[in-house]
Amino acid sequence: MNQISPLAFVHPNAKLGDNNIIGPFCYIDDNVIIGDNNVFQNSVTLNYGCRLGSNNEVFPGASLSTKPQDLKFKGEETTCVIGDNNSIRENVTISRGTASKGSTVVGNNNLLMENMHIAHDCVVGNGCIIGNSTKFAGEVVVDDNAIISATVLIHQFCKIGGYVMIQGGSRTSQDIPPYVMAGKEPIRFAGVNLVGLRRRGFSNELIQLIHEAYRLLYSKGVLAEGIEEIKKNLQITPEIQYIIDFVSTSKRGIIR
Repeated sequence: MNQISPLAFVHPNAKLGDNNIIGPFCYIDDNVIIGDNNVFQNSVTLNYGCRLGSNNEVFPGASLSTKPQDLKFKGEETTCVIGDNNSIRENVTISRGTASKGSTVVGNNNLLMENMHIAHDCVVGNGCIIGNSTKFAGEVVVDDNAIISATVLIHQFCKIGGYVMIQGGSRTSQDIPPYVMAGKEPIRFAGVNLVGLRRRGFSNELIQLIHEAYRLLYSKGVLAEGIEEIKKNLQITPEIQYIIDFVSTSKRGIIR
């Protein structure tokens, strides 16, 4: 049975699972679908088109599936899809999609810290930690297990690789490849994310292989030549293939 505060509003067309706790002054709009065992503290807003999974905790002031801040949006039917086991802290805002992709997507087991923003048509993977007041512009993609510190600004259409660590206060208008640390001003490659990879169970041998891949990649002025050096000289494990594919398909170029 759901526990709904008498001071909350739930639209009659909203679809709720079981065992949700909906605190006072929450607002749940039309065309919202919610799973089970979610906790909505006071003053949470789930706007039109929100799709929320199960076992999430949403803190006061969060507003999910907001109307896109995009002048091209003309009221088309779009959604904001959020998975399971996420902690969505105070004043987080997540916009729903536009006609470009149709949906903004956030996966499972993420920690979205206070006052951060995910714009329209972004895709955020699983196991990510996003710091306070960090902002993603439209159509940013973040792969699994990325750690993005506080007050980071990500330009539209950028892609952030998995297992990265991005320094607080950074700005990027280029892609950040997987397994690296990125920081300084202007933002640049600052080595392999050794501590993060060890915490995730990467062996010393695999970490060394990743380190060697980036040494070869950045040793050439042209990234395509660096990729060829990797292919010629290193064992192509799934992790190395991920680096190759990420760099090869980058549309905005990667940080150097």
